[in-house]
Amino acid sequence: MSSLTASNEHATSAKAATIQPAWVRILHWTNAFAMVLMIMSGWRIYNASPLFDFTFSNAITIGGWLGGALLWHFAAMWILMVNGLIYLALGLATGRFRRKLLPITASGVIDDTRAALTGKLSHDDLTRYNHVQKLLYAGVIVIGVLVVLSGLAIWKPVQLQWLTALFGGYPIARYVHFFCMAAIVAFMVVHVALALIVPKSLRAMITGR
Repeated sequence: MSSLTASNEHATSAKAATIQPAWVRILHWTNAFAMVLMIMSGWRIYNASPLFDFTFSNAITIGGWLGGALLWHFAAMWILMVNGLIYLALGLATGRFRRKLLPITASGVIDDTRAALTGKLSHDDLTRYNHVQKLLYAGVIVIGVLVVLSGLAIWKPVQLQWLTALFGGYPIARYVHFFCMAAIVAFMVVHVALALIVPKSLRAMITGR
């Protein structure tokens, strides 16, 4: 009886110690891989017809030329779309989004931002997101949806003319796509920086514990 109790306690302890379930970790790293491919190939595509008075160094792009970059971009797009849809479906079905990302309050964001800037923001409990994390993670999900939709509007402006029209036309859809990309890059920089500052959060995303 005591061995059975000890076994149950061990199983409960192991379950409680799981911070990031396997499906979250798999989808997270798949998404990161696809996003890096899309960004680097997207920069090469941008260079072929810049929106602003600058271009990206070829050293940080992939594809070699416009046609090659488009192939990389479309291949990564399908990975990102399928992976993203699975993530959204599981996040909603399991209640993870509700538990992890809600509620988000203005006062909470202000207080946690102030605490982060003064070095007083606690990272002891990795099972709970602070309000800044909630805002960033919820925001990047919305931006991810926008970057896919604006990308489709650019890719198929005739077949999906209704979608292109929702963005105000093809030229505006390009700007929306660019600024969404810039926001995702900024998020990734902050995300990686925080992972390095709090390495146990990176370990949890690798091992789950």
